[in-house]
Amino acid sequence: MLPAAAGASVDPDMALHAYARARLADGEGALGVAVDSYRVALAGDPTSLAIARRSYVQALESGDMPLALQSAALLDEGGMLPRDGTLLRICDALGRKDWAAAQTFTDRLVEEGNFSFLAPIVQSWISLGQRRYVAPVIDGKDKFGALGARYLDEHLALQAVARGEKEEAIGAMRRALALRVTDDEALRLTFAAQLAGRRAKADALALLPADEASFAKARTDVARSKVPGAIAAPFTPRQGFAQLLARLAVDIASDETGTALGIRLARIATFADPAAAEPHLVAAKLLVAGDLANYAAAEARKVPVTGWYGTLAQAELVEALAASGDRDGAIALAQILASAPNAEPERLVRLGRLLADSGDFDGAASAFHRAQAGYSADSLPWALLLFEGSALEQGKRWDEARAVLEKAAVMAPNEPVILNYLGYAQIERRQNVDVALDLLKKASALKPQDASITDSLGWAKFVTGDVKGAVPVLERAAAGAPGDATINEHLGDALWTAGRRYEARYAWRAAAVFAEGDVANRLDAKAREGLKPEYAAP
Repeated sequence: MLPAAAGASVDPDMALHAYARARLADGEGALGVAVDSYRVALAGDPTSLAIARRSYVQALESGDMPLALQSAALLDEGGMLPRDGTLLRICDALGRKDWAAAQTFTDRLVEEGNFSFLAPIVQSWISLGQRRYVAPVIDGKDKFGALGARYLDEHLALQAVARGEKEEAIGAMRRALALRVTDDEALRLTFAAQLAGRRAKADALALLPADEASFAKARTDVARSKVPGAIAAPFTPRQGFAQLLARLAVDIASDETGTALGIRLARIATFADPAAAEPHLVAAKLLVAGDLANYAAAEARKVPVTGWYGTLAQAELVEALAASGDRDGAIALAQILASAPNAEPERLVRLGRLLADSGDFDGAASAFHRAQAGYSADSLPWALLLFEGSALEQGKRWDEARAVLEKAAVMAPNEPVILNYLGYAQIERRQNVDVALDLLKKASALKPQDASITDSLGWAKFVTGDVKGAVPVLERAAAGAPGDATINEHLGDALWTAGRRYEARYAWRAAAVFAEGDVANRLDAKAREGLKPEYAAP
C-alpha cells in the first residue's frame, strides 16, 4: 500500500487503483490514460513520491502543466527532482514575476551543473524583469561556455529590442542567424516581427527571403505595416526563457538519445510562452520523433494557419499525420503546401517522400523532379537526383531512372549511396554487370562497414560467377545486419551454390523470420526443396 503522511487526507484504495491503471497504460503507450490516472492517483495520495516520479515525466510529455508543477514541487521537497525540473520551477517563477524565486532556482542551476551554461542568459532576463538590466556574459574559461555562447547573440538581440536599442539588436540578429545556417525560418520570422514592431521595415524585410513561400505572409504584412502586435511586442523574461529552452530542446534532441529530454524541455517552453509559435513548432517536431504523433498534431494545430508561422506549423502537421497513420491526410496537406507560389524544395521533397511511401512512384518522381527547379545547376543537391531515380526505378521506369542515377554519379562520384544504388539496380537486371561490379567495389571501399553495400558487392560477385569470392563477403554482410531478409537470402543462395547446403537452409530460415508475402513463400520453398532457378533471389 502507498505510504501516507501524518495529517494528510488519503484515499489509499483510489490512489492504488489509479496508480496501477496508470502504470498499465504507461506500459501500453496510452499516454493520455496514464496521465489522467496519475492525476487521480496523486489527488488520492498527494504525498507519494512514487506517484510523483512517474506523473512528473508523463505530465511533461503530455503537456499537463498543473500536474507537472504539482509533481515537481513534491519531488523537490523529497530531494528527488530531476535536473530539468529546476528549469520547470524557473518557468513557474518567471510566469509569476517572482524574480527572487527565479534567481534562487537559477543559482541552483549553477550548483547542479547540468544546465549551468544557461544561467548567464536566464539571469539577464531576470535582471530585465527587475528593470536593472545586466547583459549576459559567457565565461570563456568555462568548459561549457561554448554551449552558452551558441545562444548568446539571439538573446542579446531580443533583449536589445526590449530595451529600445534597435541598432544593437540588428547586429546581434545578424550574428545569431550566421550561426544557424539551417532550420532558421522561425528565428527569421521572430526577428523580423521584432524589427517591424520598431518601425524598421527595411531591416525586417531584409531578413525575409522574397522567393520563399514560408515568408510570403510576413513580407506582405511588413510591407503594409500591419504586423500583428502579439508577435511584434518586445519579449518578456518568460518569453525569452521559452525561446531559450525551445532552441536547446532542438539541439539536445539532435542526438537520438536526447529525444525524451528534448520533449520535456520543449514542453516547458510551451508552458513559459503558450501563445508563441516557435515552442509549439519544436514540441511538434520532437513529439513525432518520440513516437507521440497524436500529441504532435495537437501542438502543430495550436499555431494559427493564417499567421506568420502557419506554413511552418502545417509542415510539422504533415509529419505528425503521416506518423499517426493518416497517410491520406498527410498527402493532401503536403500537396497544398507544395502547390503554393514559390514553394520551397523542401515542400516538394516532403510530398515526394509521402507519395513514394504510398506506392505512387510516378507522383513521387514528379515531385522530386520539380524540387530540382529551386536550385541552380551548380547548387543542385545530388540527393534530389537519387530520390528521383529511386522513385523512377521503383515505378518500373528503369531507362529513365538509369539516366538520372548516372547523372547523380557524375555529380557526386564518391558518394557510396549513389554508387550502390546504380550498381545494384543494374545487377538486379543483369545489365552491364562488369561496370556495375566496379561501381559496387568502389562503394564498398568508400564505406566498408555498411552491411547493405557489402551485400550488394557480394551479390554482384555471385551474379558474375565468382561464388567463392561472394560467400565471405555475404557472410560479412549478414554479420553486420543479421535481421535483414534480403542479405540472408543472398547468403543462402550463395552457400547452396557453393555446396554448403545445411548452412544455406539456415540462412534462408533466418531470412524467413523477417520476410513477408512472396518473399516468405520463396524462402519457404527453398528451405524445403533447395535452390531451383524459379526460386532464385532477384
